[in-house]
Amino acid sequence: MNKIVFLGLYLLSVSAFGQYIPKEKVLVSESLIFPLQQNHVHGSSIVSLPNGDLLTAWFEGSGERKADDVRIMGARLRKKDRQWGEPFLMADTPNIPDCNPVLFLNQEGKLFLVWIAVQANRWEQSILRFRTSTSYENAGAPIWSWQDNILLKPGEEFHQEVAKRFEQLPENNSGWSEYAPQYDQMIIEASKDSKKSSIGWMTRIKPVVLTSGRILLPLYSDGFNFSMMAISDDDGTTWFPSKPLVGRGPIQPALGQRENGEIMAIMRDSGDAPTRIHKSYSQDEGMTWSASEKTSIPNTASVELLVLDNGTWLFLGNDIDDGRYRISLYISDDEGQTWRGKIYLEDEKKDVGGFSYPSLIQDIDGMVHITYSYHLNEKGKSIKYLKIDPKNF
Repeated sequence: MNKIVFLGLYLLSVSAFGQYIPKEKVLVSESLIFPLQQNHVHGSSIVSLPNGDLLTAWFEGSGERKADDVRIMGARLRKKDRQWGEPFLMADTPNIPDCNPVLFLNQEGKLFLVWIAVQANRWEQSILRFRTSTSYENAGAPIWSWQDNILLKPGEEFHQEVAKRFEQLPENNSGWSEYAPQYDQMIIEASKDSKKSSIGWMTRIKPVVLTSGRILLPLYSDGFNFSMMAISDDDGTTWFPSKPLVGRGPIQPALGQRENGEIMAIMRDSGDAPTRIHKSYSQDEGMTWSASEKTSIPNTASVELLVLDNGTWLFLGNDIDDGRYRISLYISDDEGQTWRGKIYLEDEKKDVGGFSYPSLIQDIDGMVHITYSYHLNEKGKSIKYLKIDPKNF
């Protein structure tokens, strides 16, 4: 392994956060985007539009992948307003659940909505879909001008990369009985099937635009239980797959690019115990990734990452190993090698509810905007919005 990469992994694995920062010190405003409701609402994404409006999206319905009424909803906060407008429909595939929306603008200012249509009510059968708009600054939903699917063909190299990266992981002793195949070998065998590797890739977290202009859209698979990137070198017109980001449960990657060009992925842990944040690195603009390794930060549900204009890195996620009742914002001045500060955005008792699946952006004025799922058990569910001033970190 590259010595620099190894050192970075080591520092990330042993580093601890620094001082606690009171939420009140950085908070400008917070609100629910809509009142608590009994419908399931989850998986939000937020984008700042050129006119200063904020647009957010989430999925909503009577359940998730097994509920055919699930659709993508959205809301808008006009720059001149203090309250979010009424929710509106963003996308709905008839009789198929629509989940995990991601909003972003390409370098030409075209708005993208990418999400998954869950065929056969199974995550591993999901299809990537997208819509685009150049008319999105009026009240209500954007006017969509194009819709299509993103179809990826990882090819024969997919299996070779999976087998190679599993060899680089620590020894795995997990298995269900003396005669049952171990988890690693089952995944390696499944990676030979091109039908499985070409379908079921899902969105969750916003893409990054590299200094070269390349777009990296993070994807993950519940079938393989690891991740991959959809890559575009033509501003989102066409897409092709990276090689897989392999490990034991690294899913829903959030990305940040360092000044030297290296890209770091932080991932939710969907693997074996103990549940910890996974990290991986790419030295070639997201095409290949090191085998993921666990860090010391606990994790059960979600992650997000943002590099601010001044070089500060923010990590946002559930830094506990037994639920979603706490979500914290970490601050780094050395590109994620150490975390000098930590802010609890939510820190409740375990039986109060869950706060997860955050989205994290910075607007042209430097303000940080956050949305996340806000679930209060029997009281209902909503999407919460926070505005934060990073000058007070």
